[in-house]
Amino acid sequence: MLIKKLLEKANIALQNPIFKSMAIVAVVTFLLKAVAFYKETIIAGSFGLDEVIDTFIIASLIPTFINSVFISSLTNLFIPNYIAELKNDGNKSSFQTIVFLITIGISIVSILISYFSIDFILDIIYPNQPEVNYQLVKNQLYIILPCLLFWGIESVMVGLLEVENRFLISTISGIFPLLTMILFLSCFLDTLGPMVLAYGTLAGTIIGFIFLSFVSIKYKILSIGKPVLNDNSRLMIRQLPPKVSSGFLSAMNNFIDQFFAGQLIVGSLAALSYANRIPAFGVAIVIMSLGNVLLPHFSRLVIEDLKKAYQYLFKILKWVFIVAFVATVMGIILSDWIVELWLERDQFTHDDTIKVSAIQQILFLNVPFYLCTLIIVKFLTTINKNSFMAWISLANLIINIILNVILIKHYGVFGLAMSTSLVFIISSCFYFGYTYKQYKKLI
Repeated sequence: MLIKKLLEKANIALQNPIFKSMAIVAVVTFLLKAVAFYKETIIAGSFGLDEVIDTFIIASLIPTFINSVFISSLTNLFIPNYIAELKNDGNKSSFQTIVFLITIGISIVSILISYFSIDFILDIIYPNQPEVNYQLVKNQLYIILPCLLFWGIESVMVGLLEVENRFLISTISGIFPLLTMILFLSCFLDTLGPMVLAYGTLAGTIIGFIFLSFVSIKYKILSIGKPVLNDNSRLMIRQLPPKVSSGFLSAMNNFIDQFFAGQLIVGSLAALSYANRIPAFGVAIVIMSLGNVLLPHFSRLVIEDLKKAYQYLFKILKWVFIVAFVATVMGIILSDWIVELWLERDQFTHDDTIKVSAIQQILFLNVPFYLCTLIIVKFLTTINKNSFMAWISLANLIINIILNVILIKHYGVFGLAMSTSLVFIISSCFYFGYTYKQYKKLI
């Protein structure tokens, strides 16, 4: 009888379009992450924990920082306001054009600023390094920088595909950068040497951009017209400064962590990066399957029934936290075995395994809290509570700096991981408390 009821519930869930979308994104994301792990295995075997990985991380840090602060902020604002535009039978062509123009403008300005200020930035985030390391960072950065323009346009096309419920296409587009990087590592490592990661990143980005452009045109997702501001586009633009501020301060936490790690012994950046891969793997699957699907869903639900939207949010949070907590305990227990199986070969020694595993266990602790925070952020974005998120991000940054200074002094790179986990846990409590307070105002 119990099995029959469970099967009936499963059948009902499978018929739910939201659940279907989540399941599709979860499965595809899992497969993408499996390919990503294979890519990391090749990288680890090729370079171990030497300066090549450190310099590539630093070179990638600036473009990815800009992408997460400015471009992702605009995309997250664009989706709920674009849905509101469609609900009101507005001019979607004009709205899309405005978003594309802002994205392209931000990307081009960011590329120019990064190019001309790289020496100054390196003095701050990567000081006291040999000149050969500085040159290697700059050479890689110049190759990666054009990716910013492609990432910006891609993010808008991905958002449009998700609004049209084409989650399979928008998610699977992530396979091209991974396969391209594996191809470059397998075929061009001897030819390109330490530059292979930068060239692989650029080539993969271009191929992914071509794919998204093709499917967007094929399914008539793109609709370009004369840019004319209206209430929805003005609201989106007004919300952009607080959203960018929130994104900037949140991204600064990673920036600050990289800065502190750069002051430690060679290999600390690489160890921290590898250690975060498994926790980030779990986070990516859940946030891609839930977050990417829930943002459009929340946007529609908020317009129809705000109280019901809050109740749906709390239900999602409860189940996500329970499942993530169980997975976290298992991850901590199996950490040594996972790293040994995944990375320990060639240049990656058993001592490297022990170091990365210990950092990984610390980072696992924040996963349930971080996931809940990301989902709450998606929800608060739909109800335009971006000013609050900017203040919380500022508080997180201050707490992170203080904890880094204290804990790194005693525990080195392990203290850096402790600080990261503590910040995510504290931040999650702030976000949930604020969101629940907003809900209580409705009842």
